[in-house]
Amino acid sequence: MLLAYPIFFLIAASALAGLSVMIFKIGEALADCPLTGRAAKAGSLTIVTGFVAIGAGAVMIIGAGVFVALPQLDVEGVVGAIGLSVLCLGLGFTHAIATLRDIVAQAGKQAVA
Repeated sequence: MLLAYPIFFLIAASALAGLSVMIFKIGEALADCPLTGRAAKAGSLTIVTGFVAIGAGAVMIIGAGVFVALPQLDVEGVVGAIGLSVLCLGLGFTHAIATLRDIVAQAGKQAVA
């Protein structure tokens, strides 16, 4: 049981770090455009900052809630908590990429006008 805490947080932190790097990579790919490149870089930096802050908080709340509510947690419960955390991070990632796409689209409209 004592090993469940570090395993949960290690996997959740790895997922958070991996998704954050992906947001940076997508922002870097979008930065190739000469018209919207600066907006993509600035947008990806600010979006990753918010994603990490909200994602880390969500992981901590899920971890605390699950491990306090179910002190006799088995392996299945830890896997369920990991799944819930990764699901929440994935939903946040989807929203972050949609926001980045909107930032780039708005910058493109302003550049054309």
